[in-house]
Amino acid sequence: MSDSFATFFAQVTNTATGIDPNAPVQVPPQPLWVTMAVPILIVAMLYFALIRPQTQAKKKQEETIKSAKTGDKVVTTSGIHGVITNVKDTTVIVKVADNVKLEIEKSHIDKIVRSDAAGSSESDKVAVTKV
Repeated sequence: MSDSFATFFAQVTNTATGIDPNAPVQVPPQPLWVTMAVPILIVAMLYFALIRPQTQAKKKQEETIKSAKTGDKVVTTSGIHGVITNVKDTTVIVKVADNVKLEIEKSHIDKIVRSDAAGSSESDKVAVTKV
């Protein structure tokens, strides 16, 4: 039993093969493509998860704002609801109440509801009956 223990100890400490147990382990260098694969994958994942959706949403918002025309119902980023009465280069005139018009930057328009699309569906209409 002591012989098997000595053999086991010699194998574990590598004294039987003459290798110094305190010597640093030599790891063969990996190819450059293996080393760079992980950072490239992380950058690609961040691009497709964070950056690309934001740029696409911004592009869509800019296209919507450029298509603003007179008669469209709008909601601004501050929550003001109104109807566009005049479109200028960088601003729009929005009627928010009778005799109340505001000049608002186009970049502050959050949503546009087209006037021709409003009320087109039968489910949106409320039936009023007289008794």
